[in-house]
Amino acid sequence: MTVVGPFGVSVRDPALDAEVQAGLSAVEAGLIEATKSDVPLITEAAQHLVRAGGKRFRPLLLLLAARFGDPQAPGVVPAAVVVELTHLATLYHDDIMDEAEVRRGVASVNTRWDNSVAVLTGDFLFSRASSIVAELGNAAVRVQAEAFERLVTGQIQETQGPRPGEDPIAHHLEVVAGKTGSLIAVAGRMGALMAGATAATVEVLARYGELIGVAFQLADDVLDIVGDPAESGKVPGTDLREGVATLPLLRLRELAAGEGAPGDLALLELLSGDLSDEGRLAEALAALRTHRALDLARQDAWSYAERARRVLAPLPDGPAKDALTDLCQSVSDRTR
Repeated sequence: MTVVGPFGVSVRDPALDAEVQAGLSAVEAGLIEATKSDVPLITEAAQHLVRAGGKRFRPLLLLLAARFGDPQAPGVVPAAVVVELTHLATLYHDDIMDEAEVRRGVASVNTRWDNSVAVLTGDFLFSRASSIVAELGNAAVRVQAEAFERLVTGQIQETQGPRPGEDPIAHHLEVVAGKTGSLIAVAGRMGALMAGATAATVEVLARYGELIGVAFQLADDVLDIVGDPAESGKVPGTDLREGVATLPLLRLRELAAGEGAPGDLALLELLSGDLSDEGRLAEALAALRTHRALDLARQDAWSYAERARRVLAPLPDGPAKDALTDLCQSVSDRTR
């Protein structure tokens, strides 16, 4: 079995493995070309995160989706470049909003330069993605535009928070579907669309992309509590320390508001305090790791992954479907 991508995605067929790897290499070259400018600062800032690497999960999913049509169709690799450029652009903007100092192991653009350079570089990446997608036809432009609207809507909803009377967990899931699921859905949709797959297959892969995207973000919520930095690349408790209301915290609040266990309110008080203190953070993490709220959050992630697996049922059996199915299983493996 050969691992070809992030999150344990595996390709059991050597021929498919080689073709996917070749496709990812072509995408990487396309990203470098798309981020060049006549202005040296723009090139340097735009390629800053490209050269830092990354999981390239969206291009990988797009290439696998293309296997259900003609994977060598001329629009497949450019579409993968579009999706990754869009993702990278959102990272530049996210780092400004989050005041992040590090991204992918290197200084964030807003730290290395400033917020103005970061936001304008993100805009530059969006413009390059738009230029490429315009060459792929009206259908591709529409898909990209609708996804961008959902991305922005999800970010605004997260910034605003739940409305009065709105279920915070339902709000969180809606935000995740918009901010994360929507662009991964585009990867599934565009891969199949550019490869000339049937309309039914396109819809299956778009739905799969959104569900698996939500599943992995919910798994990341769990990993903020239990993750191994050597594997996840993220220090446990980062979201807690920054005051991000991730799923385990929302599940804890839900339990505490009902028939919560003794100590739930004290744990919530601890979590709402200053977690910049390493001792307080360690205490909070230890309590959450044995709490029912974490199990509920795990089950939520598994539920979305299982829904994604079931969505694949109409697709023909083969190595590409196996790889997508394995991806669903890897959600469970990540959160254990």
